[in-house]
Amino acid sequence: MPTDNHENSAPHLKRVLGRWDLVLLFVVAVFNLNVVPSIAANGGVTVWLWIISLLLFFWPQGIAVIELAQRYPGEGGVYLWAKEVFGDFHGFLSGWCYWTNNMLYVPTVMLYFVGVSVYVLGPRHQALADNRVFALVASVTLLTVLTALNIVGLGVGKWINNIGAIGTGVAAAVLVGLGAIMWTRFGTTITAADFRILADPRFVLNSFGVMCFGLVGLELASVMGDEIRDPARTLPGAVAWGGVVSGALYVGATLTLLIAVGKNVSVLQGIVQAVSHMAGRVGLSWIVIPFSLMLSLSIAGIGSAWMGGSARIPFVAGLDRYMPAWLGNLHPSYATPYAALIVQGIISTLLVVLNFAGAGVQETFQKLLSLAVVLQLVPFLYMFAALLKFAAKESQPRGRYGRGTMFAAGLSGLLTTILGIGLVFFPAQQISSLWWYEVWMFGGTLTFVGLAAFFFFVYGRRRSNTSDVGAGVSPVQVRRTT
Repeated sequence: MPTDNHENSAPHLKRVLGRWDLVLLFVVAVFNLNVVPSIAANGGVTVWLWIISLLLFFWPQGIAVIELAQRYPGEGGVYLWAKEVFGDFHGFLSGWCYWTNNMLYVPTVMLYFVGVSVYVLGPRHQALADNRVFALVASVTLLTVLTALNIVGLGVGKWINNIGAIGTGVAAAVLVGLGAIMWTRFGTTITAADFRILADPRFVLNSFGVMCFGLVGLELASVMGDEIRDPARTLPGAVAWGGVVSGALYVGATLTLLIAVGKNVSVLQGIVQAVSHMAGRVGLSWIVIPFSLMLSLSIAGIGSAWMGGSARIPFVAGLDRYMPAWLGNLHPSYATPYAALIVQGIISTLLVVLNFAGAGVQETFQKLLSLAVVLQLVPFLYMFAALLKFAAKESQPRGRYGRGTMFAAGLSGLLTTILGIGLVFFPAQQISSLWWYEVWMFGGTLTFVGLAAFFFFVYGRRRSNTSDVGAGVSPVQVRRTT
């Protein structure tokens, strides 16, 4: 009976996510309206970049997620995959970058939430978006609520994700619908010349990395692999539907912003400003408040999805003893990784506070977003390299796809990811100082990678001396095989 005793003592997560839960999770995680204004601000050429990134990055991402999830099911996703294919340190580095990227990204979501939610209060209260006290209180309150809901469990927290996905769909439908009405009634000032490659494409280059960043999210469900019902059957269809919907929404939203307001769009409030402008012209000004409410729900869903998903990384790393073991604790009542969620909430709150200590909200938003892009894309280097390794070494592939498909997806995805990381080091037009931007980007990247090495080797030595983990077998591996 040792196996039964071990199963009873090992952490177990509840399987509560079905196919349509995953489709909605993908939509709310992948399609983020908050990145669209900063991309659309670079003009019509970004439409071609969207198409390129969808073909060369998004399609390979779907192949990689389905293949790796089938080969290595279980909690941890990008952490588990890189670990199994390339070794422990690479797994930890992949998971660390995936987690810490969200430490930078979630504060940008909070900023975006504040900028949009004030429109719900009516025109007289829009100035509150520039009130630091209000913005800070609103951001911290939302962070606290989302953390609490995810601690209660995905059975409850998933409804925030689902409501967010519905809010995203409604907001996108209103945006694109108003754009279509504007086009049919008044035409547009956009011409074919606006879709040409610029003579000086410096500021557009940053957009490609942000696009790749905006298209990630298909891997998020696999980070919660032990909480999906029948993942082998559920995941492929959910990835396909979520990907198609998200790609169409991105292209449609970008075109609509260009038609409505052109390149003169705020990176934080651009969506609501565009809707307000278009609604006023077609006599539907009343729609601005309900639209803002739907968009606010969408943003809350984005924050919940990324907080809940990425918190599983330190949870699994705590089980593997590469980070403090208490991060692997589950809540006694809700069976959720509450310790990891609380730590993530605290760090995000500190970064929100630091955001408001700086000058220039839009520049701070862009700097946080750019560094988040670099960290977010690191795990995808491992994912696509894994496909190439399978294609090269396995004469008879043991996964879902053949060698040709894995080679094409792996090569396309790997080269595109490297390009996306490199291009994001070119500053966006909101950046005022090139020197300090590069110091921030290179310094931040080296700092986070250095911290990953510190945690791995410090807690790795502790792990080797821990009596309950033997012969290189982690608690996560034991839990999957018993």
